[in-house]
Amino acid sequence: MSIKTILVEDSKAIRDALIPTMAELGDMEVVAVAETASEAVAALGAQDGTWQLAVVDLFLKQGSGLDVLRACAGRRVGRVVVVLSNYATPRMREECRTLGADGMFDKSTQLDAFFDFCALRFEPDH
Repeated sequence: MSIKTILVEDSKAIRDALIPTMAELGDMEVVAVAETASEAVAALGAQDGTWQLAVVDLFLKQGSGLDVLRACAGRRVGRVVVVLSNYATPRMREECRTLGADGMFDKSTQLDAFFDFCALRFEPDH
């Protein structure tokens, strides 16, 4: 069964490359895409009954991925929020963890680690 995923990414080129890879390598079905923090918050609410994974970039067309993390703070148990960004500095990793991110990965160098993390989090007996 596919992992129902909300992708928060403002770059169309990255979305176009990432969505098929997420489907193939991660068995993820993208059920909503957002380019801004407000679109992401709306998508999280609209998909409230279905989403299992939110993949969030930090730099968006409007707002920030940090705003999205704040909106996810009261999410249901079992829902996973991962930051996938080119700005994965130690300080930013700590801030994202503090705001409730389950993981943070550099999208240019840690895609394999991102997919491994998601596979472990969504194993049937996890």
